[in-house]
Amino acid sequence: MKLTLRTTQTASGATAVQVVRYEHRRTVVVRHLGSTHDEQELIALKQTALAWIATTTHQTSLFPSPPFSRTLLLEQCQYLGFRYGLLLETLTSVFARFTFHQIPHPLLTDLVLARIIEPGSKLQSLEFLKQFLGISHSRSELYRHMPTLLDLQERVERNVLAVAKQEFSFTCSLVFYDVTTLYFESFTEDDLRLSGFSKDNKPQQPQILIGLLVTAEGFPVAYQVFKGNTFEGHTLIPIISAFKRKHRLGRLTVVADAAMMSMENIEALRQSNLQYVVAARTASLSPDLIEKLSEQLHQRDGAMIRVPTDKYGDLICEFSAKRFAKDQREMKKQITKAQELLKHPSAIKRTKFIKVDEQAGYHFNTDLEKKTQLLLGLKGYYTNLGTEVSEQMIIDQYHNLWHVEHAFRMAKSDLLMRPMFHFKEQTIKAHILICFMALAVCKYMELKTGKSTKYVLKHLKSVTDARLINTITNEEFILRAPLNHEIERLLTSLGMPY
Repeated sequence: MKLTLRTTQTASGATAVQVVRYEHRRTVVVRHLGSTHDEQELIALKQTALAWIATTTHQTSLFPSPPFSRTLLLEQCQYLGFRYGLLLETLTSVFARFTFHQIPHPLLTDLVLARIIEPGSKLQSLEFLKQFLGISHSRSELYRHMPTLLDLQERVERNVLAVAKQEFSFTCSLVFYDVTTLYFESFTEDDLRLSGFSKDNKPQQPQILIGLLVTAEGFPVAYQVFKGNTFEGHTLIPIISAFKRKHRLGRLTVVADAAMMSMENIEALRQSNLQYVVAARTASLSPDLIEKLSEQLHQRDGAMIRVPTDKYGDLICEFSAKRFAKDQREMKKQITKAQELLKHPSAIKRTKFIKVDEQAGYHFNTDLEKKTQLLLGLKGYYTNLGTEVSEQMIIDQYHNLWHVEHAFRMAKSDLLMRPMFHFKEQTIKAHILICFMALAVCKYMELKTGKSTKYVLKHLKSVTDARLINTITNEEFILRAPLNHEIERLLTSLGMPY
């Protein structure tokens, strides 16, 4: 039955707006929209009535009316809450750069969204997605599909590597490698979760090792999971060899810290035709070589020397006045501590500069003091790169290794990668995959904006979408907070229209 709009005067002199129908020569009020004395409010009430008729009955008029205004009367609206609409749109746009939107199961990318914005447990992530992003997944869907997400690892790594090449000119010729540990809120071990040397100071709890490869800018390109009791030096060759083989690389140089340096690793790198730059443990050098290095560097700030060795390739050493001052302060503290302990032999524990032998007992180690004095300010690096690569370039490349440590700090602190509460190997590795994807997206935003992930998220979160529903028409409206200049700058940096 046809509905029409009617206005009528009330006893108070206000104008009432109603939706009516005519039935058996009688007027039946279907909906009372309200009454007002104000002309502008009257126009809004009429537009609301017309909108209600259109959405309720889908009836068309012979003489079409002009488009409805978006004017709302607050007394007709109910507040439903807010959502992070702009943040969702921005991250969705960034995900598209990685072609994550083409991944067959949206649960993976949605869990990555939650990991970036509000890291927590998987069930907390589902609640956050529904409440603040309007994305729904059931618990049964999570439990059913979580173990299968690991099947997408190779595809994800290909997508991430493509971004590194396209956006940051990565040529696969130079990578930086380091290892960290992730512990579990459990004391039960299995084939993967095992106790070992913990970088999180959790030696009593089982853990796993994560090896990570990044570019010179710190953008992650590959990772691998190892058993918790694996010696970190044994992780280098498997991940580097797999990366080289998977992407059919010819020349590849890896930069790593001193923990990766062993004769076994050096030989394996050489046999695989890989170049390397690794930190040298200068304290383990022979006394004659230490004296030679000290004499030639002569404590000149910025001085460098290159010395061929039989085992590890060329040894490059540099002297830094800043490092000298820091090392000297540390040495004096240790010497003072040793001398104080020697006054009370019963309290002596294993301490640097204190030597013990069967005849003399505890005494000050003057030989170690002399050796340490010669090493003050020195830093060494082993490499098999030829002399066409300058010593300064090799040292500069090693200094970029801090990007891996920064990536691990982001993963552990910003993304709450650990502790983990998963128990099965497949779900553990699926969790690591989610964190790897989140890390890649966060690092992309940092490199593009020049700001930290926390800074970017804080600003994008400040622009919320208020959700209002017209209680008469049941139509939902979104009111977005205004953008400021800094948010506009961030969006421009990320290639987002606004």
